[in-house]
Amino acid sequence: MDVGIFRLSHVDITAPDLELAAAYYTEVLGLDISERTSDDGGERLFLKCWDERDHHCVAIRQDTRVGIDRFAFKVDHPGDLDAFETRIERAGTLVQRIADGDEVGQGESIRFEIPSGHEMELVYDVHKVGGRLPLVNPAPVDPTLRGIAPPRIDHLLVHAEEVGEAARFFREVLDFRLTEQLLDGGGHQTIAFLERSAKPHDIAFVQGPNGALHHFSFWLDDWDHVRRAADLLAYHGVTIDVGPTRHGLTRGSTIYFFDPMGTRNEVFSGGYRPDPDFPTITWTDDRSGRAVFYYEGVLNERFASVHT
Repeated sequence: MDVGIFRLSHVDITAPDLELAAAYYTEVLGLDISERTSDDGGERLFLKCWDERDHHCVAIRQDTRVGIDRFAFKVDHPGDLDAFETRIERAGTLVQRIADGDEVGQGESIRFEIPSGHEMELVYDVHKVGGRLPLVNPAPVDPTLRGIAPPRIDHLLVHAEEVGEAARFFREVLDFRLTEQLLDGGGHQTIAFLERSAKPHDIAFVQGPNGALHHFSFWLDDWDHVRRAADLLAYHGVTIDVGPTRHGLTRGSTIYFFDPMGTRNEVFSGGYRPDPDFPTITWTDDRSGRAVFYYEGVLNERFASVHT
């Protein structure tokens, strides 16, 4: 049985100061730089988590604008690119082929615009650069890690003017499953959580302006690591948005914070395992505060309104 899309590959953002971005993402967040390039498209920085073996999970392009360029998901077989290209075009969306070698760190891919206005990419061949641990007799962790040091990227949340339309595209065209949703008083989706990797979500949509990024998130192994992340963020004077706390949606433990350019990051742990027969969980608008932040029961204005 073909797997198709199986996980988030990378998130590409922009920042006006690459030196500041490099310092934050390596020393505070604890990512490793896999490559830095400069060409006609400008300077770019490519970073990965310590236990990832692919070339990068975050790419940062120097630009006066702070925001998102695109995000990419990985597919299981080379033929998946052809299959999804056909399906996406049948759904009425133009697909662009990106040739092998045109993008740093990866082979051929396809790009297209999703209903929320974001540019999405599907890729099979991402160059392997190795992790910090060997594949034979490895230690459980590298003792030289610095900063928060998440082992991998986990998910992203983006805005959509029509959450239901974006969720339908991901379900019907890209074969994602809806794990949880928040409905308003009229029964319309205002938040949709979707997965392809048997975890609470790989991508989520929340009502807001098309093309905007709310946050991208990194996995931590347990609650103690989330608490330690809070200690490190406070020590470095990083602006903390919310947390440490727990979600109702996903049941995960979390803390949200901003990089120096204003892009929201998250570190996340826990949650449930949505097996193939896992039913969709629904939250109602009158419980929206508990859905997002279960302990506090309310949304703060910044979390609800700030995006890049």
